Amino acid sequence: MDVVLVEPQIPPNTGNIVRLCAATCLPLHLVGKLGFQVTDRHLKRAGLDYWEYAQINLHRSVEKFFKDRSSDQLLFFSKKGQKSYIHAPYQEGSSLVFGSETEGLPEWIMERYSDQIWRIPIFHSKVRSLNLSGAVSIVAYEALRQLCKLGG
Repeated sequence: MDVVLVEPQIPPNTGNIVRLCAATCLPLHLVGKLGFQVTDRHLKRAGLDYWEYAQINLHRSVEKFFKDRSSDQLLFFSKKGQKSYIHAPYQEGSSLVFGSETEGLPEWIMERYSDQIWRIPIFHSKVRSLNLSGAVSIVAYEALRQLCKLGG
């Protein structure tokens, strides 16, 4: 299983996700145009000294990345999804895909993979969305829980 961020924009969010991926041994894919340099000090600071424990992969093209992946293992997460993340069909080879903090997932992804989009419920009507690093954490740990990968 791995985590995929499509065009992330905010360095501390990505740094926190790097730390999460290091802690859970999940590879991280940063796909498309990033809103920061990978040398950004805020990115590095949020990831603390865990960078050496994270497997980070950079991919320049969003289209090429998804063209080269098996669509049946792609699970997309968006506030626009209709089905709860609890019911996503997590598998060993799943890719947990999240859009950018400002734009979410590109429209062509939302259209092409419309039956593979899941959401994390938000209960207060005035809250528009969750923080990206929080959303990735929720989904990653639920997937690991369902796959019985959590230790005691």
